[in-house]
Amino acid sequence: MTQSIGRPQAKKKKTGVGATKRQLAYLSMVLPGVIFLLLFNYLPMPGIILAFKNYMMKVAPKGSLISNTFLYSLFTSEWNGIKNFTYLLKEAPMLLRNTVGYNLLFMVVGLFLQVGLAVIINELRNRRTAKVYHTIMFMPYFISWIVVMYALYAIIGDKGFINQMRTEPIRFYAGAARKFWPFFFLIAQIWKYTGQGSIIYLATITGLDEQLYEAAAIDGAGKWKQLMYITIPQLMPVIVMLQILAIGRIFNGDFDMFYTLPNGSGSLKQVTTTIDVYVYNTLKAGNLRNSFGYASAAGFFQSVVGFVLILITNLIVRRHQPEMALF
Repeated sequence: MTQSIGRPQAKKKKTGVGATKRQLAYLSMVLPGVIFLLLFNYLPMPGIILAFKNYMMKVAPKGSLISNTFLYSLFTSEWNGIKNFTYLLKEAPMLLRNTVGYNLLFMVVGLFLQVGLAVIINELRNRRTAKVYHTIMFMPYFISWIVVMYALYAIIGDKGFINQMRTEPIRFYAGAARKFWPFFFLIAQIWKYTGQGSIIYLATITGLDEQLYEAAAIDGAGKWKQLMYITIPQLMPVIVMLQILAIGRIFNGDFDMFYTLPNGSGSLKQVTTTIDVYVYNTLKAGNLRNSFGYASAAGFFQSVVGFVLILITNLIVRRHQPEMALF
C-alpha cells in the first residue's frame, strides 16, 4: 500500500460537544440576540390572526380552559376576512407617497453621505483624531427625537431663531409651509443617522488590503482613482446587502421622527403622515371599535410586502451579480 510522500494529511473538522465548547464564548454573545428574537418576534407571531378578526374584548367565563382575557378574546372573536385592511385604502395614495418617497430619499442621500464619511474618516492619518471625529458624528444617534423636536421648534417656531431675523415671519407649522418639511426631515435624518450608518462601511474599508492602495499609488493612481477603482468595488457587496435590507423596510417609516417633529400640527398632515403615524393617530382617536385588528392588519401588510420586496430585490441582484446576493 503506497502513500504519497510529503503530502500533509487533511485534518478532519471536529464536530459535536467538543466543537460547541470551543465556540462557547461566541455562542454566549449571540444568546441575548436570540432571546430577544424569541420574545419579541417569534412568541407574538400567533397574534397575526388579529389582522383577520373583528377583535372584541371578552372576559373569560369561569371554568374556561383559557383564563387570560386577551387570549380568550383572540380565539373567540369572529373572523372578518380582509375587512381590517380596507381602512388603509382611505388614505392610501398619501400614505404610500410619504412612506415610500421619504424612505427612497433617505436611502439614496444616506448612502452617499455614509460612504463618503467612512472614506473621509479612513483617510485621516491620525487615528486618534479620526476616532474623535467619528464619535462626534455618531453621538446624534443617541439623542431622543423629543429633544430634537424642541431644538427644531426653537429654530423654526413662530418666535424662533429664523423668524426673529425676518421682518415677515414664516409659519413653518402651518399648511402654507408644507414645502419646507421634506427638507427638515431629510436634514434631521442625515444629522441623526449618518454617523451610525457609516460604521459598517468604515469597518469594511479598514479591513481592505493596504497593498492594493500601495500598488495603485506606484502606478500613479491618485486618491480619486483609488476610491473609484479599489474602495468602491470592494464596498459594493456590503452596499448591496444593506440596500436589499433597506428595501425590505421601505414601507416602515421612522415613527418617532414623523410623529414628533411636526409637533402635532394637523395642517402638515399631507407631508408628515406615514403608515405608522396614520395607524397610531387613528387608534388614538378611538374612532375604531376593532383597534387591535386594524393595527395588526397594518403591521401584517408592512411585513409581508417588505418580505416580498426583499425576495424580488435579491432575485434581481442574484441574476446580475450572484456573489452579491444575500441568498
